[in-house]
Amino acid sequence: MEWTFIDTWIVVAGALSAAACALLGNYLVLRRMSMMGDAISHAVLPGLAVAFLVTGSRDSLPMLVGAILIGVITTLMIQGIDRLSGLDRGASMGVVFTTLFAVGLILIRQAADHVDLDPSCVLYGAIELTPLDTTLLFGYEIPRAAVTSGAMLLFNLVFVIVFFKELKITAFDPALATTMGINANVMHYALMTLVAATTIAAFESVGSILVIAMLIVPGAAAHLITDRLGRMLGISVAFAVVSAVLGHIGAITIPVWFGFQDTSTAGMMALTTGLLFLLVFLFSPRYGVLSRLINQLHLGLKIVGDDILAFLYRYHELAPADAAPVPVAEVKNALRAGHTVQLMVWNLKRKGFVQRLATGLALTPSGKNAGKGMIRSHRLWETYLCDVMGYCDADAHRHAHRFEHFTDSDLRHRLSEATGNPVRDPHRRVIPKEEKMTTH
Repeated sequence: MEWTFIDTWIVVAGALSAAACALLGNYLVLRRMSMMGDAISHAVLPGLAVAFLVTGSRDSLPMLVGAILIGVITTLMIQGIDRLSGLDRGASMGVVFTTLFAVGLILIRQAADHVDLDPSCVLYGAIELTPLDTTLLFGYEIPRAAVTSGAMLLFNLVFVIVFFKELKITAFDPALATTMGINANVMHYALMTLVAATTIAAFESVGSILVIAMLIVPGAAAHLITDRLGRMLGISVAFAVVSAVLGHIGAITIPVWFGFQDTSTAGMMALTTGLLFLLVFLFSPRYGVLSRLINQLHLGLKIVGDDILAFLYRYHELAPADAAPVPVAEVKNALRAGHTVQLMVWNLKRKGFVQRLATGLALTPSGKNAGKGMIRSHRLWETYLCDVMGYCDADAHRHAHRFEHFTDSDLRHRLSEATGNPVRDPHRRVIPKEEKMTTH
């Protein structure tokens, strides 16, 4: 791969377009209006076509005006159909944007006979050609697409910074925003207007069809990584820029492996956003599918370990002081955990909570304290559910068994105070006293 100055400008234009889209896309994701971005990005085509037919020019100003007007009209039409017809918002969006998109395609085909307009560029973009169309900026020739996208990114950034609080509140709770004196409708239409303008700025780089990937995917990926809005905005922009860089590198390298010269850079950028989203979807620390499976597995093993300690403590609580160790088979039969018991016995032995003798298992002093803590938690929860909540049926035991695994000494202290520091649980079993216990 031979990297040239043209490649640099292609990446810069794509990165600026992607970042400008991603910045606003976060709010579409948070408002559960991802399809609205799709609707606007397709529905602005009639505005572009009318601007071409009226002015006979592809200048940015008439394009921008046409796109903004049709963007606002699209939003009004969707809300009108949603309120008057009783259809859900998704159906309303589908009716409006497919109809306007079809009208736009017809008008663009008509406009193409009169002005220099290639419908495929509107649909798919022509980012590879952006370095050829330059303009002077501070004495330097800069690709016009980079200037337009950079200006749009700067405008969006200023808008997000100035109205950060208003956008945040209206995204999560429009009713609360209204009670605080914030006009949720004004913020909504301002956001939709900027989405339409950003879509036009991105047309030359990624086209109408692919702009939706830049609007939604970076924000969706960032939302899987963090719940903090500020961090989400930063991560989405970084995600968009990385997608643009890797997308262009992939467009000029991967096809060569299969005997082709190259492929669409805009298309590869959109594909890269999808692949990166897949990685986030699988491996993000909190919401990733595999991460959640690992956390669930870890939690399941911890519960089995807790149950072993509690079972051994109950066994020795009822047995004489010189009782023999508990056979492993008996623990397996009581917990019905099979081979998992073997694994957790090894882990508890490694932590110094149990010792494995010739005839079975026995608790160490630290294991006895840990088991006592589990039993105290369980019996305090049963007491709380019965005495405070009035929930004394057989299910109280099952719920207490769930809660005991997430109860530390501080919560046990609060439970004890809430139930009057009881000595026995509802089944008249002794509640062990709190001691300094070893955690695991």
